[in-house]
Amino acid sequence: MLVSILHRATGDGMATVGTLLFVWWLAALAGGPASYARFAGVFTTSSGHLNLIGYVFGIGLTLSLFQHIASGVRHLVMDTGAAFELKRNKRFALSTMAAAVVLTLCYWLYLGIK
Repeated sequence: MLVSILHRATGDGMATVGTLLFVWWLAALAGGPASYARFAGVFTTSSGHLNLIGYVFGIGLTLSLFQHIASGVRHLVMDTGAAFELKRNKRFALSTMAAAVVLTLCYWLYLGIK
């Protein structure tokens, strides 16, 4: 049940937050250099690295993306009629959450987070 709820929540969250950030970014670009600098200043430091807010949004959206993909694959497998046994289903559900965390960690380590 938790993975099904997470699938919906991550999809809705990415759509809502992603759309709002994208529209804000486009408006900042259209508003000129000062407007874009204000937008970038919310998520980055003066040296161009992410600040705390940038990390929260970046890691949160990445975790949501990987969780949504993993649970989508789980739903696809279950649509074929597989993994309905209780023990296997629970293991598969838990593996989607573990995979999302591991993939997020690997992605951000690849980007150079130390």
